[in-house]
Amino acid sequence: VQLQAFGGGLVQAGGSLRLSCAGAGRTTSDVFMGWFRQAPGKEREFVARIRWREGIKYYADSVKGRFTISRDGVKNTVDLQMNSLKPEDTAVYYCAASASTWGSTKVVDYHSWGQGTLVTVSS
Repeated sequence: VQLQAFGGGLVQAGGSLRLSCAGAGRTTSDVFMGWFRQAPGKEREFVARIRWREGIKYYADSVKGRFTISRDGVKNTVDLQMNSLKPEDTAVYYCAASASTWGSTKVVDYHSWGQGTLVTVSS
């Protein structure tokens, strides 16, 4: 099942956006749900992940304290609340699932990538 991320847009620096990913946690291979981002000309990078069953969260240092990942087991969604946005947060944001049990920050360990949603932060 492909995931679908939405909620991106244009926001001024210091503002907030909330992204949502539909189709999360529907299969046994969705042990972790993760958010990644890819800025123009850069590699896709890890942002945050949540262990679906226990809700254990982990963040990249660059977003720690500003972003919050959460999940809804009824709606099968995983959200990313982004506060205090900076121009360097500008990127296409993707959600994906991982079957690994140790929790990974690597793109290769995630599957079911859907289309991303563009976040643009103006200075």
